[in-house]
Amino acid sequence: MNKDVLVEEDKPRGLSVVHKKLITYLIMVVLIFISATMVVFEVYEYRHDYRQMTTYLREQDDLNAEWGRLLIEQQTFGSTSQIGTRAVTQLRMFSPPTSDTIVISLPSLEQNK
Repeated sequence: MNKDVLVEEDKPRGLSVVHKKLITYLIMVVLIFISATMVVFEVYEYRHDYRQMTTYLREQDDLNAEWGRLLIEQQTFGSTSQIGTRAVTQLRMFSPPTSDTIVISLPSLEQNK
Protein backbone atom coordinates (compact mmCIF):
# COMPACT_ATOMS: atom_id res chain seq x y z
CA MET A 1 0.00 0.00 0.00
CA ASN A 2 2.89 2.36 0.49
CA LYS A 3 3.79 1.99 -3.15
CA ASP A 4 0.28 3.00 -4.20
CA VAL A 5 0.48 6.10 -2.09
CA LEU A 6 3.84 7.05 -3.61
CA VAL A 7 2.59 6.54 -7.13
CA GLU A 8 -0.43 8.78 -6.51
CA GLU A 9 1.79 11.46 -4.98
CA ASP A 10 4.15 11.44 -8.02
CA LYS A 11 1.30 12.32 -10.42
CA PRO A 12 1.23 16.05 -11.20
CA ARG A 13 -1.79 17.97 -10.15
CA GLY A 14 -4.04 19.68 -12.76
CA LEU A 15 -3.51 18.88 -16.44
CA SER A 16 -1.10 16.22 -17.47
CA VAL A 17 1.75 16.89 -19.90
CA VAL A 18 -0.14 15.08 -22.67
CA HIS A 19 -3.16 17.30 -22.18
CA LYS A 20 -0.99 20.43 -22.24
CA LYS A 21 0.63 19.33 -25.52
CA LEU A 22 -2.76 18.51 -27.01
CA ILE A 23 -4.13 21.95 -26.10
CA THR A 24 -0.99 23.61 -27.49
CA TYR A 25 -1.30 21.70 -30.78
CA LEU A 26 -4.99 22.53 -31.00
CA ILE A 27 -4.27 26.25 -30.47
CA MET A 28 -1.53 26.12 -33.14
CA VAL A 29 -3.87 24.42 -35.64
CA VAL A 30 -6.55 27.04 -35.02
CA LEU A 31 -4.02 29.88 -35.46
CA ILE A 32 -2.72 28.32 -38.69
CA PHE A 33 -6.27 27.97 -40.00
CA ILE A 34 -7.03 31.61 -39.17
CA SER A 35 -3.78 32.69 -40.86
CA ALA A 36 -4.58 30.68 -43.99
CA THR A 37 -8.09 32.15 -44.12
CA MET A 38 -6.66 35.68 -43.88
CA VAL A 39 -4.20 34.94 -46.71
CA VAL A 40 -7.04 33.72 -48.94
CA PHE A 41 -9.09 36.83 -48.12
CA GLU A 42 -6.17 39.19 -48.89
CA VAL A 43 -5.45 37.47 -52.22
CA TYR A 44 -9.11 37.79 -53.19
CA GLU A 45 -9.14 41.47 -52.23
CA TYR A 46 -5.91 42.11 -54.17
CA ARG A 47 -7.31 40.48 -57.32
CA HIS A 48 -10.56 42.43 -57.02
CA ASP A 49 -8.65 45.72 -56.64
CA TYR A 50 -6.35 44.83 -59.55
CA ARG A 51 -9.34 44.12 -61.85
CA GLN A 52 -10.92 47.42 -60.83
CA MET A 53 -7.65 49.28 -61.48
CA THR A 54 -7.28 47.78 -64.97
CA THR A 55 -10.90 48.76 -65.70
CA TYR A 56 -10.14 52.34 -64.66
CA LEU A 57 -6.97 52.38 -66.78
CA ARG A 58 -8.91 51.17 -69.84
CA GLU A 59 -11.53 53.84 -69.20
CA GLN A 60 -8.78 56.46 -68.90
CA ASP A 61 -7.30 55.36 -72.24
CA ASP A 62 -10.73 55.55 -73.88
CA LEU A 63 -11.32 59.03 -72.47
CA ASN A 64 -7.88 60.20 -73.66
CA ALA A 65 -8.62 58.91 -77.16
CA GLU A 66 -12.02 60.64 -77.15
CA TRP A 67 -10.38 63.87 -75.93
CA GLY A 68 -7.95 63.72 -78.84
CA ARG A 69 -10.81 63.22 -81.31
CA LEU A 70 -12.69 66.15 -79.77
CA LEU A 71 -9.63 68.39 -80.11
CA ILE A 72 -9.33 67.45 -83.78
CA GLU A 73 -13.05 68.07 -84.27
CA GLN A 74 -12.75 71.46 -82.56
CA GLN A 75 -9.91 72.45 -84.87
CA THR A 76 -11.89 71.27 -87.90
CA PHE A 77 -15.09 73.08 -86.99
CA GLY A 78 -13.19 76.18 -85.91
CA SER A 79 -12.13 76.97 -89.46
CA THR A 80 -13.96 79.84 -91.21
CA SER A 81 -15.36 77.75 -94.05
CA GLN A 82 -16.85 75.23 -91.65
CA ILE A 83 -18.45 78.00 -89.58
CA GLY A 84 -20.08 79.46 -92.71
CA THR A 85 -21.30 76.10 -93.93
CA ARG A 86 -22.75 75.14 -90.55
CA ALA A 87 -24.43 78.55 -90.17
CA VAL A 88 -26.24 78.07 -93.48
CA THR A 89 -27.12 74.38 -93.10
CA GLN A 90 -27.92 74.06 -89.40
CA LEU A 91 -28.98 77.57 -88.34
CA ARG A 92 -30.49 78.56 -91.70
CA MET A 93 -28.62 81.84 -91.72
CA PHE A 94 -28.11 83.73 -94.96
CA SER A 95 -26.46 86.89 -96.24
CA PRO A 96 -28.97 89.71 -96.68
CA PRO A 97 -29.50 91.12 -100.18
CA THR A 98 -27.63 94.31 -101.04
CA SER A 99 -30.85 96.33 -100.92
CA ASP A 100 -31.18 95.47 -97.21
CA THR A 101 -27.55 96.21 -96.45
CA ILE A 102 -26.53 99.54 -94.88
CA VAL A 103 -22.87 100.56 -94.88
CA ILE A 104 -21.75 102.84 -92.09
CA SER A 105 -18.51 104.74 -92.60
CA LEU A 106 -16.55 105.86 -89.61
CA PRO A 107 -14.63 109.11 -89.83
CA SER A 108 -10.93 108.48 -90.21
CA LEU A 109 -8.60 109.52 -87.46
CA GLU A 110 -6.48 111.73 -89.73
CA GLN A 111 -9.35 114.13 -90.42
CA ASN A 112 -9.87 114.79 -86.71
CA LYS A 113 -6.30 116.02 -86.19
